[in-house]
Amino acid sequence: MKAAVLHEVNQPLVIEEVSVPNPGPREVLIRTRVAGLCHSDLHFMEGLYPHPLPAVLGHESAGVVEKVGSDVTYVKPGDHVVTCLSVFCGTCDNCTTGRTVLCTDTTVKMLPGQSNRLSWAREEKLHQFLNLSSFAEQMLVHENAIVKIRKDMPLELAALIGCGVITGYGAVVNTAKVQAGETVAVIGCGGVGMAAINGAAIAGAGRIIAIDTNPAKLQLATKLGATDIVDPSRGDVVQQVRELTNGGVHHSFEVLGRKETAEQSFAMLAAGGTATIVGMIPFGQKIELHGFDFLRERRIQGSSMGSNHFRVDMPRLVEFYMRGKLHLEDWISAKLNLSEINEGFANMKAGKTLRSVIVFDA
Repeated sequence: MKAAVLHEVNQPLVIEEVSVPNPGPREVLIRTRVAGLCHSDLHFMEGLYPHPLPAVLGHESAGVVEKVGSDVTYVKPGDHVVTCLSVFCGTCDNCTTGRTVLCTDTTVKMLPGQSNRLSWAREEKLHQFLNLSSFAEQMLVHENAIVKIRKDMPLELAALIGCGVITGYGAVVNTAKVQAGETVAVIGCGGVGMAAINGAAIAGAGRIIAIDTNPAKLQLATKLGATDIVDPSRGDVVQQVRELTNGGVHHSFEVLGRKETAEQSFAMLAAGGTATIVGMIPFGQKIELHGFDFLRERRIQGSSMGSNHFRVDMPRLVEFYMRGKLHLEDWISAKLNLSEINEGFANMKAGKTLRSVIVFDA
């Protein structure tokens, strides 16, 4: 099969011929139909997060099951599936207490260099990324890395649910547990930020403030549920939010992964408010907070993949889309061939796209 391989950080991906074996016990071979270009992939491409190389990146995807290994009971050939990087074992302490997204067993197995599912005609090892590697025509994954979906759901939209949508929506609904009528601010209106805005609208938030410097993204945010927009280039963003809300928001969501905006997310809270950090702040970067603010019971927390229970959440998100509550068509800025993947990431970095997807031949 063809796959996009990252050989060195800050270098273009290279289209290579790569092989996968037949599925082993509890493994599933998937024909990749769609793979989204996610900012998280770009973090690894730029070396902001470490990963052994060479590797096939990609983790936001949908496809069709081709083969299943022994002991697989969840899916069969022909099933449509969405992938998720939060693979779960089902038996560790976190899994058995309902926090599968924090599975400790598969976290250990996902340590760099542990997977040998991919091979090629070279002496060096080819690494799988997050147990998925979806920038390839096929994926060989554990059955606990996929969720089965209804076949009338368009796969190019379903792929978005596997990372961007569940991360933003889940941060609002699962991690922060936004209640009806509460005020919400979302810093960053990329794909994940849009999902947070749409999720806040579904949750019934009373006021949803979209924060970005891109006028087109702010305009789209209003379509997805934002009641107010704030452009940081027009003045102190914290002050603007505080003025809009008479003192601060109940919930803020930082989706850019930057020190400055993480600190702003905490500063714009009302007393008793919660800041949820969704963005991937560069590895080793520290943030600074005003200690006095904690005396008014302000909180800051992280969110991993939207604190998802993906086999429950993703079918529900599909139903939200089918009923017109989740506006996925507005997300896709470009549909690309695998050979155009570097162009897609360049446009992402330049802020020209909301979400680009690689569409593979059926």
